[in-house]
Amino acid sequence: MAQFFSLHPEQPQPRLVRQAAEIIRGGGLVVLPTDSAYALVCMVGDASLLDRIRRIRGVDERHHFTLMCRDLSEIATYARVDNSQYRLLKATTPGAYTFILEGTKELPRRVLHPKRKTIGLRIPEHAVVSALLAELDGPMLTSTLLLPDEALPLTDPDEIRERLEKLVDLVIEAGYCGPEATTVIDLTTGTPQLVRAGCGALGPFGLEAD
Repeated sequence: MAQFFSLHPEQPQPRLVRQAAEIIRGGGLVVLPTDSAYALVCMVGDASLLDRIRRIRGVDERHHFTLMCRDLSEIATYARVDNSQYRLLKATTPGAYTFILEGTKELPRRVLHPKRKTIGLRIPEHAVVSALLAELDGPMLTSTLLLPDEALPLTDPDEIRERLEKLVDLVIEAGYCGPEATTVIDLTTGTPQLVRAGCGALGPFGLEAD
């Protein structure tokens, strides 16, 4: 049965942040709000947790997982970033973007796309996520909380708790969290390619939604 924490959206209670971090370190699967939609998060590299996320999401091994990172230096540890990519990242983070980049050997192969060897990376602009990343002193693996056959991610923490209470270990509520997922930009091809239009504006990349 999932635990349920209610955190302040701007000044999250340190005690609850520490407890949430311990649940994640202990192999827990957690639902939390971000600067876009609610997301599933866990520690990096645990195969059983990846399988749990895939079952909840109804996706296969080609699903692109994302690392939530604290800052650009952490992104550079887990992805290959050239100068032009770095400038784009610096101009648009933190924010509601997920960037597809080539992963480094610091990441377990199982979290990379099986053919492209890529990973999604993001630096969210949300106090609860930032506090949790700081407490963990490292990134979290994440996937948008979009259930099979649903058009939009879940937004109501009570509904999330009801529907997922036997599938996750903790649900974190911290005020309103919108239904839109991140904007996904592929930076592996030389010029930015739009994968999914979402919360993040497209202007910085010279792109338009289809």
